[in-house]
Amino acid sequence: MKTLGIIGGLGPMATAYFLQLITQMSDAQTDQEHMEIVIYSKPAIPDRTRYILGQSTDSPLDDMIAVGEKLKQMGADIIAIPCITAHYFHRQLEEQLGVPIIHAIRESALWLEKEKVQTVGVLATDGTLQSGLVQDILTEHGIQPLLLKDESQRELMGMIYDGIKAGKPYDMNCFMRLSDELLAQGAQKLLLACTELSLIKRDHPLSDRYLDLLEVLAGKAVERCGKIREEYRLPTV
Repeated sequence: MKTLGIIGGLGPMATAYFLQLITQMSDAQTDQEHMEIVIYSKPAIPDRTRYILGQSTDSPLDDMIAVGEKLKQMGADIIAIPCITAHYFHRQLEEQLGVPIIHAIRESALWLEKEKVQTVGVLATDGTLQSGLVQDILTEHGIQPLLLKDESQRELMGMIYDGIKAGKPYDMNCFMRLSDELLAQGAQKLLLACTELSLIKRDHPLSDRYLDLLEVLAGKAVERCGKIREEYRLPTV
């Protein structure tokens, strides 16, 4: 088995849940059959969304590279980043570190293409949407991305930053209303393209209309570094 390195802390609860997902997805009968994981949780890494939107000149890239280098020194063969907005820096990180980094967005797009999904509602941070990364990758795979209206997007950002990231209650009725807005536009699937939103799926019984990118990332990490339980394996193109 290969050793997985995790650039964590973006945010901390999403990192903890990512480890839980990896553990439950692993086809292991004993402690010793689980994959080896090295986690460096550094919540002090500058906010990715603020940097991408030009609201801060404090780039998170150097800190993420430094964390990645330490993971390499500790034996990481493959790296995962349980933060979708941080995938904006994927190419630069992979070039600098010289270690494969699993791309949650591309892996999800491959699955959606295989399932012949043509329209997807994107629930993500302003930073992820401003970068165009999710939209571009979906379009490359023949999938039309659908976005929230401006006011609704502001509500979603409030849920993410003022609620989930802050460890405070959030309005589940608001989340469902935002989901319905995208479904009304014709979305066949709803993409949880922010790892804070993955925590909503963890805590509430959401339907199979939602595709959680953190679950995709965890499944691919187990496939590449360990042995995955068949019920968690996503089909590949």
